[in-house]
Amino acid sequence: MSNAEVLSKLEEIVGKDFASNNQEDLFIYSQDPGVSQPRPVDYVAMPETVEEVQQIVRFANDKKIPIVPMGGGMTLSGLVIPIKGGIVLDMKRMDKIIEINETSRYALIEAGVTSGQLIAHLREKYPDLQAPYPDAPPSITIAGNALIHGSGYLSQKYGDHSAMINGLEVVLANGEVVKVGSCAISNYWFTRGPIPDLVGLFTSAFGTMGIVTKLSIKLFPKPKFRGLVIGLIKDFNTIPGLVLNLTKTDIPEDLMVAIAEKPDFMKGYGILLLYITGDSQDELDSKTKILKKIYRKNDARFMKLPPKYYDVFLEQPQFAAKAADFRKGGGFEYVGSNLPLEKIPQAIERARDISLKYGIVPTQVSRIIGRGHNVMFAASYSFNRADPEDMERARKALHETNELVLKLGGIPWKAEIAGQKLIIEKMDPNYKMLLKTIRNILDPNGIMNPGNWEV
Repeated sequence: MSNAEVLSKLEEIVGKDFASNNQEDLFIYSQDPGVSQPRPVDYVAMPETVEEVQQIVRFANDKKIPIVPMGGGMTLSGLVIPIKGGIVLDMKRMDKIIEINETSRYALIEAGVTSGQLIAHLREKYPDLQAPYPDAPPSITIAGNALIHGSGYLSQKYGDHSAMINGLEVVLANGEVVKVGSCAISNYWFTRGPIPDLVGLFTSAFGTMGIVTKLSIKLFPKPKFRGLVIGLIKDFNTIPGLVLNLTKTDIPEDLMVAIAEKPDFMKGYGILLLYITGDSQDELDSKTKILKKIYRKNDARFMKLPPKYYDVFLEQPQFAAKAADFRKGGGFEYVGSNLPLEKIPQAIERARDISLKYGIVPTQVSRIIGRGHNVMFAASYSFNRADPEDMERARKALHETNELVLKLGGIPWKAEIAGQKLIIEKMDPNYKMLLKTIRNILDPNGIMNPGNWEV
């Protein structure tokens, strides 16, 4: 089938304004903000309905054309840059907030709804509710973050954002639509059980199992007051004990440890960012006193910030890139990872060594997930986009950090292709067999974001 015929079919499905194979249109889909090398894209299509997604997928499956779904395109690790060419399915037009259920507290949204869009909608019409917002620009999609086990606001209390998914609508490789979660039985998208939980089949699958078109995400009561109790840590070995003592109070809403050796006075220190909430300022003050005592008992110092910085740290959502890029050129990528809490001190020290080895300013963050049952540890590496050698140094640093994470007993998060290969090498053989079997059943023609999770 010729390129012109493929384009004509895509235009027939989504309209001429929303399908293209022009190089100037495809350029932004051939790369992302991270260090992955650009890869060629053959077509882009922007569906508006699930029926249009079905038609595109059926066509692609029939002609054996690879297809890659894209949300906000902010994963940084090349997950939405086609490895084998084909069609990028840009989901931005699927941006409807279908339902806000105030009683069961969930939002039913299409896959293209952005973080900024949901924040604005709730603030305007449902001011007593809040959603789990990613640590990312407002252009990121809620579905995209949740589907890659993303974390962010409210993760300390409730887990990573994939744990907050109640249900999904998914287009499979054969074009059929399947609903998973309570929505498979009920008109209410309120929970994942008590039936076999198939939601997990589509999380961190990077579009290899199907294309998510709708998602139900949990909402939570919004407190009236919010504050920040900052601690300064000198001995990183105290972090696990400090986190355990803080989280067992059930006071922290969110908890992060940030390490950045710029400005110079921060070298050798970690900043603990502990967010608290309450119904009054008196309640915040009372909680602050308790937390200060725990700081002192665990060799951490309370740190008072000037109001202008305090307000920046209270922004929702926090955007990590504000503190990540210390050199000209505008590039940064990080190895995010899930690590056991007890391994964080080693991760901090050894990731710092990797940064210094490649001439990169050490920059790290550890976000506590689910009261310390898990930690999202990220080592960030900035680079100059105009300098190929600088980008190559960042790639090497990322690769060594992936190896480090696996040696420490962790798992790299939203791993790029090289990182996925390292993970697969460590997988239990029967897990690999099961993964391969499921993929072959769901996608026998291998069209769904091929090249990712290749066993």
